Amino acid sequence: MKVRALAAVTLLALGAGAALHLFGEPDAAEIAWGAAAAAVLPLLTLAVARALLRRDVGVDAIALVAIATAIVLGEELAAAIVALMMSGGAALEEWAAQRARVELRLLVERAPRRARRVADGQVEDVAVEQLVPGDLVLVSAGDVVPADGQVASAHAVVDASALTGEPLPVSLERGDPVQSGTTNAGEAFELRVTKPAAESAYAAIVRLVEAAERDRAPFVRLADRYAALFLPATLVTAAIAGAAAGDARRALAVLVVATPCPLILAAPVAFVAGLSRAARSGVILKGAGVVERLGKARTVLLDKTGTLTVGSPEVEQVVPLDELPSDEALRLAASLDQVSGHALAAGIIDAARRRGLELALPSDLVEEPGRGIAGTVSGRRVAVGSAEFLAGQRVPGAAVLASRYADGCSGRATVLVGVDGEPAAAILMGDHLRPGAEGVGTQLHAIGVDQVCLVSGDRREVAEAVGRRARVDRVYAGQTPEGKVDVVRMLRAQPHRRNVVMVGDGINDAPALAVADVGIAMGSAGATVSSETADAVVTLERADAVVEAVRIGRRSLSIARQSVVAGLALSLAAMGVAAAGYLPPVWGALLQEGIDVGVIVNALRALRA
Repeated sequence: MKVRALAAVTLLALGAGAALHLFGEPDAAEIAWGAAAAAVLPLLTLAVARALLRRDVGVDAIALVAIATAIVLGEELAAAIVALMMSGGAALEEWAAQRARVELRLLVERAPRRARRVADGQVEDVAVEQLVPGDLVLVSAGDVVPADGQVASAHAVVDASALTGEPLPVSLERGDPVQSGTTNAGEAFELRVTKPAAESAYAAIVRLVEAAERDRAPFVRLADRYAALFLPATLVTAAIAGAAAGDARRALAVLVVATPCPLILAAPVAFVAGLSRAARSGVILKGAGVVERLGKARTVLLDKTGTLTVGSPEVEQVVPLDELPSDEALRLAASLDQVSGHALAAGIIDAARRRGLELALPSDLVEEPGRGIAGTVSGRRVAVGSAEFLAGQRVPGAAVLASRYADGCSGRATVLVGVDGEPAAAILMGDHLRPGAEGVGTQLHAIGVDQVCLVSGDRREVAEAVGRRARVDRVYAGQTPEGKVDVVRMLRAQPHRRNVVMVGDGINDAPALAVADVGIAMGSAGATVSSETADAVVTLERADAVVEAVRIGRRSLSIARQSVVAGLALSLAAMGVAAAGYLPPVWGALLQEGIDVGVIVNALRALRA
């Protein structure tokens, strides 16, 4: 606000001087214009002094010399216009940066700070930091969900548009997970907290946004160095022009058009605009440097499970093996799986709930982790698991079933169900592609990525089946977390494949995300270790959000370069015209102001799709 106030004072003084000049008071006008320059001069001198103490000579020094020279030569109007150019340029940059950060700021501002915790039948208002796993929270209509948890009521409707961009509300049932940062779009419901607020997905996103606010892109720092080199060249050119013409005003004209504001204004605005554009598309980037590195990406590595695929196997088919109906076999299996910790259990339970089957509470449980579980459900003895487990539970024909429904065939898993000592059903399960994963490699190639690879810990035949559908160039299968790190390092070492982007979702992907040039954590994994080591978090449940992230990086970098090159070219051309004596100081200052406005407006194009 101080910058804007200073710009307003400078503009008022400049306008007052113009009015006095029109009413025939040239001396008073000169005083007003001098006052406009004097308002900026102390702050500008302080900024230059601080830069010199840091051994950093920036472009502010050119403006300081131009204003001081103009006052000495009696060109108060030119001094006032240069002063307005500096204060107005800073105000314009501040406005542009705020405009570009709108999406990021909205994400931070809507972070919940209070929650209504239910305890002993009473509702108490507490800070979200006080919530712990197990707490019951009342989420009223329109409230932002304060922490990650599960729906404790029979039904809930949430709006995730602020995080994912998905415009349609999502209906949830009891036990379904709900992410912090979403909004209650229906009636009030109760939430059982599963993570402290500080460890929630939304808190991780807010931390990314705060990091983005502080970060500066390498391109911007490089622009600062170029700006420092510009100062001695400008002073030499101005001195030569003034000496050749025998007129100090010629030198002044060169100085007032030489301030390379496009270099110091355009690049930061373009990258911040890219940050905001990415947030609007469901991709939270850690800073301007990430935008630039995405713009230079040549290789993209994609994890399989949870990145290209959903990561939670779903029931594809229930094949009855005797007279027991498939729905009843699924109901018995899901009832038993309610108390199982097996990775496939959740998919079986979800399938039963989607079919509206009423689950019962099992008893007399026997479980072999990773192999199967047996127990009594509705008076019947039920066994669910592998063929070997069923054989151990004295279900005949296990060997035949094992050969007919081979586990993992074509990337599918088979869960066998035995009821009362007889084979009852085979449940076929598969991990489906995420939306947008089909042909994602082709989309990345279309925007300039040279190489797209799939890296997975899964078996080669399973990974290659997914890779073919995603249209990747190469598949690295059977990789441990250490193996994924080695793949990233190997590709980064290739001279034409540098700037590697790694996309993953789980804790096992975190080391690879950390060593890549850009690490991207997918989906709701924003609350996991992977997001803390990643440079970006995708809040959408779509694999092609990675394509959009790279596209935004490329466009932002291109616009930053365009603005800098075009702005400097115009400034250099204006310097040549001024050195030749065809551009008086006042008109030169006005021209430079126009160039500044033009490059900032161009940089804001990065906000558009």
